[in-house]
Amino acid sequence: MKTGQDLLNEVKARISETSVASALDSYRRREHIVFLDVRDPNETNLGRIPSALVISRGNLEARVEALVPRDAMVIVYCSNGNRSAFAAETLEMMGFRNVTSLREGFRGWTDAGGDVED
Repeated sequence: MKTGQDLLNEVKARISETSVASALDSYRRREHIVFLDVRDPNETNLGRIPSALVISRGNLEARVEALVPRDAMVIVYCSNGNRSAFAAETLEMMGFRNVTSLREGFRGWTDAGGDVED
């Protein structure tokens, strides 16, 4: 039987992750990236990456296709990089080709001085 941590480790071995430093660099260069916030509303109400698309993890499969082109560069994030890892794998299974998970999550983004909007 696997633990939640076992599943997370397996997913993280299969997906692409990006560091906050790399994501900040792309953001500051205004590269065309969809930042996809998969946190719950009570979390996103406290702040998010400016212009991020917000789809809670529980609604991802039902809503993402209408909002994000499959060929878009997507950086998925949550609080600390766990839910976003599972979300990134789901998006890849759905045919999204350029998906990465923000390793340190929104906490890492704010700790690094990344811009935040309400």
